[in-house]
Amino acid sequence: MVKVRRPTQAGAFYEGTPDALKLQIEKCFKDKLGPGELPRVVKTGPRSVIGLICPHAGYMFSGPVAAHAYYKLAVDGKPDVVVLLGPNHTSLGSGLAIMNDGVWRMPLGDVEVDRETANQIVQVSRIVDIDDSAHSHEHSIEVQLPFLQYLYGSAFKIVPICFLMQDLSSAREVGQAVAKVLLGKKAVIIASSDMTHYEPQVSAERKDRKALEAIEAMDEVGFQSAVETYNITACGHGPIAALITAAKALGGREAKLLCYETSGDVIGDRSSVVGYAAVCFTK
Repeated sequence: MVKVRRPTQAGAFYEGTPDALKLQIEKCFKDKLGPGELPRVVKTGPRSVIGLICPHAGYMFSGPVAAHAYYKLAVDGKPDVVVLLGPNHTSLGSGLAIMNDGVWRMPLGDVEVDRETANQIVQVSRIVDIDDSAHSHEHSIEVQLPFLQYLYGSAFKIVPICFLMQDLSSAREVGQAVAKVLLGKKAVIIASSDMTHYEPQVSAERKDRKALEAIEAMDEVGFQSAVETYNITACGHGPIAALITAAKALGGREAKLLCYETSGDVIGDRSSVVGYAAVCFTK
């Protein structure tokens, strides 16, 4: 019997029916804060994208920023497996939790978990636990799937890893394990994170600039230091540090900021905003 992880945010963070969801995603791509046009998947693309940082708020807030990352991915070709690294907002489950089999049942169809790759990561890392409960109500990974399904249908598999523990040592260990397992595979890593939370626009932009400078330098130590020094409330700093570590191990040469906006840029209230960034790591 196939294990099924059902959506928790359909109809909330994103539209709950297939037609409405496709329309919403297309609006994100065409939005003035988005890429401005719909993506075309280039099946023979160079596959130079190692990883992406994507936000995970409701699509009305962060969807256009996320669309920049997925636009870049579409042009690059199609990965076979997507490793999704997300923070744990619910405090359920293990400190570092992977789901190693089953499907995620989404409005746009089922997405299969890559059992082989997931089990390899567990074996190599030794600190990642097989634990479905951490994923049962977590939104940070779930909200990435409709964008991936819009591009590739069900022709890819996922490996979801949820981070309750976000210290630098653990993040680097996960990143190194992921890189070792993905070597030679057609894969992409997505770190799901929003940036500064609930500060005035000027403050949020200033802090997030410090974090993004370290990310673009592919410096996970400097990034974690900036998070701690400037009290940057990026909820997925562990996944980001893991992605930087993995990207370097997989031959990453560049990390480029594709888009940075805040919720204030969307709704006009800049007194208390959340920052959203899309970053692309390439060989």
